Amino acid sequence: MSKRVKLTTSQALFKFLNNQYIHFDGKETPFVEGVFNIFGHGNVLGIGQALQEEAGRLKVIQGKNEQGMAHAAAAFAKENFRRKIFAVTSSVGPGSANLVTASATALANNLPVLFLPGDTFATRQPDPVLQQIEHFHSHKITTNDALQPVSRYWDRIERPEQLMSALLRAFEVMTNPETAGPVTLSISQDVEGETFEFEESFFKKRVHYVDRIVPSEEALKRAGEAVRASRKPLIVVGGGAKYSLAGNEIADFSRKYQVAFAETQAGKSTVSSDHPYNMGGLGVTGTLAANKAAKEADLIIGIGTRYTDFTSSSKTAFNFDESKFININVSRMQTYKMDAIQVIGDAKAAIQRLDKQLTGYESEFGGKLENYKQEWLDERNRLAAIDVDLDDEGYQPEIKDAFGREKLKNYADTLGTTYSQTTALIKVNELIDPASYVITSSGSLPGDMHRVWSPTVENTYHVEYGYSAMGYEIAGALGVKMAHPDKEVYSMVGDGSFLMLHTEMVTALQYGYKINIVLFDNSGYGCINNLQMGHGSESFCTEFTKSDDSILTVDYAKVAAGYGFETYTAANNQELEEAIKRVKESENSTLIHLKVLPKTMTDGYESFWNVGISEHSSSRQVMDKVKDVVSMRGKAKQY
Repeated sequence: MSKRVKLTTSQALFKFLNNQYIHFDGKETPFVEGVFNIFGHGNVLGIGQALQEEAGRLKVIQGKNEQGMAHAAAAFAKENFRRKIFAVTSSVGPGSANLVTASATALANNLPVLFLPGDTFATRQPDPVLQQIEHFHSHKITTNDALQPVSRYWDRIERPEQLMSALLRAFEVMTNPETAGPVTLSISQDVEGETFEFEESFFKKRVHYVDRIVPSEEALKRAGEAVRASRKPLIVVGGGAKYSLAGNEIADFSRKYQVAFAETQAGKSTVSSDHPYNMGGLGVTGTLAANKAAKEADLIIGIGTRYTDFTSSSKTAFNFDESKFININVSRMQTYKMDAIQVIGDAKAAIQRLDKQLTGYESEFGGKLENYKQEWLDERNRLAAIDVDLDDEGYQPEIKDAFGREKLKNYADTLGTTYSQTTALIKVNELIDPASYVITSSGSLPGDMHRVWSPTVENTYHVEYGYSAMGYEIAGALGVKMAHPDKEVYSMVGDGSFLMLHTEMVTALQYGYKINIVLFDNSGYGCINNLQMGHGSESFCTEFTKSDDSILTVDYAKVAAGYGFETYTAANNQELEEAIKRVKESENSTLIHLKVLPKTMTDGYESFWNVGISEHSSSRQVMDKVKDVVSMRGKAKQY
């Protein structure tokens, strides 16, 4: 008879987590790094007590907001190429409800996080308990059920012995490249502290082997024939290429066959921006070079991409009448997109084997790629040196709309700046150490960074754009720093997103993780204001204005200083240079309050974003834009 050990459910949980390892490319490492927590009555006496008594090698980090600490966990997993994770525990009710946004963000980005929210009593004896919601039609439904549609795997633990099968299933999901994503194990709060005699063998060291999936020879043959038949192929580098560590293979393949490549947000920095055939970001937030190459290409080779609407410009980025597609992905579902030739397998393994089938092949793009890239570099240089002069009648804002010169002058006077956002962003790119990590998520900054940020060190660009979650930027910076404690981390965040969630600044200070926040303040939701006014609408509820229509200003430097950050304010290149210099010298977390003028971000470059627009309006401008949108919709691929 096998040996048994008497433990509470929570004690068994952490004993198991301590003994999970992952094996990839011959290297074996612990899979679970630690546990983020905010304790409440639903988890402090079960999960909390177990962690206090025996956390083992797990790091225990106290969060300040459930959503924030979960974003940090997702960012940590991303920076570790999904081969290290954090668990996240919250109390019942509002605590677990706060996890929903973060779980959805992790799911959209295929990032493994283990969520451990407390739940109501399995016995139902104290009913309803504090923070329990009640439904007339089912007693089984709790707040944690809201996590079901945003979890890759979800389970409820109502008996101690259920923990074993649930954990095995959870780790299979999280360590599988095809299914990697958030897992929720909702544990009834009474069960957390209940004892059971678990089989001792359940806690032995368990290694999860992640083998590279090799595509079938038939699939590779079909792909090879398609490449050899093409004249102007374009590779789309997605997040799956990054997680596969396929950057060197893509770079070599591109040079060898003179094949252009463009990047999704998740794939950017898989290969250095210095590569001669790297055309940069693709799609709605893409560069002129990438979007021109995409329209001319007769073969698209998608590597680890899911072709979001931003990547495909709402399915208008490519010449669908002439182009064929090859999709390389560990997910069979993703390979079917765009009616592609399906190559199911690991990106690195697939490229290595595809290379062997292309002896003597060479793309006909030729010197066009260099011309496209130079044309874009010239545009980037222009964006880096914008000198806004609102008194010059010949000056036009970078985004031409109905905002108006007088309104811009009002913003300039109130904010005390005429600094261009693109000029500031490119200046930051020039000033920081190239080995530093940068992170952003929402607003206009992801678009600007996808276009103008030039990462010359691989895998240093971290943009969450699968869900574009406001509030991810600062919490995510903490997760990135925890993954790279010896590197500088810069969070690029707009004022709107800063206001949404910045509580993990305190966690960074508490545990000594230096993060640097560059806060772009234009007093509003500038990205959505552009979308609104660019489609004929008037500015409405997207600027930060008071009841008398005067512009609201906030001293964000004082906010951060109150927490304990070192803070600086900049409104021009000279002040920014001085601030970055001091940031580099400091050992403490920092914030640069960067004041920028509205309407000075980048515009689209030969791209289209299909968004919902009112097809009936009293506004002539709106109705004019409707015609443009409907026309473009008619040109898009329908499936």
